[in-house]
Amino acid sequence: MPPEQIARPLADFAGTVTQPSSGIGSADSTLLDAYSQAVVTAAEKISPSVVKIEVIQKTRSRSGDPREHQGGGSGFVFTPDGLILTNSHVVHGATSIHVSLPDGRHCPALTIGDDPPTDLAVIRVDAPPNLVAAPLGDSQKLRVGQLAIAIGNPYGFQYTVTAGVVSALGRSLRSYSGRLIDDVIQTDASLNPGNSGGPLVTSDGRVVGVNTATIMGAQGLCFAIGINTAKFVASRLLQDGRIRRSYIGVEAQTVPLHRRLVRFYDLPQESGVVVLSANDASPAQKAGLREGDIIIALDGKPVAGVDDLHRLLTEARVGVSSSFTVLRWTDKLELRILPQEVRAN
Repeated sequence: MPPEQIARPLADFAGTVTQPSSGIGSADSTLLDAYSQAVVTAAEKISPSVVKIEVIQKTRSRSGDPREHQGGGSGFVFTPDGLILTNSHVVHGATSIHVSLPDGRHCPALTIGDDPPTDLAVIRVDAPPNLVAAPLGDSQKLRVGQLAIAIGNPYGFQYTVTAGVVSALGRSLRSYSGRLIDDVIQTDASLNPGNSGGPLVTSDGRVVGVNTATIMGAQGLCFAIGINTAKFVASRLLQDGRIRRSYIGVEAQTVPLHRRLVRFYDLPQESGVVVLSANDASPAQKAGLREGDIIIALDGKPVAGVDDLHRLLTEARVGVSSSFTVLRWTDKLELRILPQEVRAN
């Protein structure tokens, strides 16, 4: 066969090989651009609201001598007049707080309220002009696998962005005060010391969580307090400077309800609060609440999740017998529980 007749099929064959390769590369590029664009857009939207917090705290050495400790973390502006949301452990016991704004300004700040049981705090800077409040989202609408973006100041490196996904919802995490924080968001967006108090953001640039902790020695296990919990805590701190809570003594998390139960009992919501355990000698244990029971109402008001239960267990219920509607397997029960006041740690 003449050489020119051999060369032509080889050239045609080579063309068919290279063309699909070019198409795959184009698809990868398009996918990467879409992901990058989502992260870039969200980061640019929230960046004017993220701040660096530096504190001086008084501690004692092992010998008992007083000494000063320098620390810090992150936070974000949530009202234009200078209110900033952060973690309690960032500012708890601080004798001096300074905030670095995104535009380079440095301002002193004061603690408005501090709530160690939820590891949340509100501080205020003297309303410098042009403060931008971060848009807040709804943490109850989050879904596992959703894009999650964390912004903060790890190890003092101001304004650092990491991205990942929502790994799990409804986790429980022990706060620095020793109490469990319920309904925590788990994410694999990388967090390091200094990220504490910074925002966890969705792809539309809305804050859905307050970054709070990692598990030392683990990779990709990071946690944030849901913004719905933060909204409630912040409003009470602004009103009273502290939160006086009633307490029934359970560890719990939000769970979906079976559709048959929702229809059979004509429930107004499709989720409730499952009891993981009841503390010894707690009001819940004394009333007969058991592991696996699902709380669906408190004094006739629907309880769709842990946030609802927290809102309803107010100071007004301390020492007041309350009716808890519970699903135990397929039975619907009414239990009378006498909430006690949470004692400060």
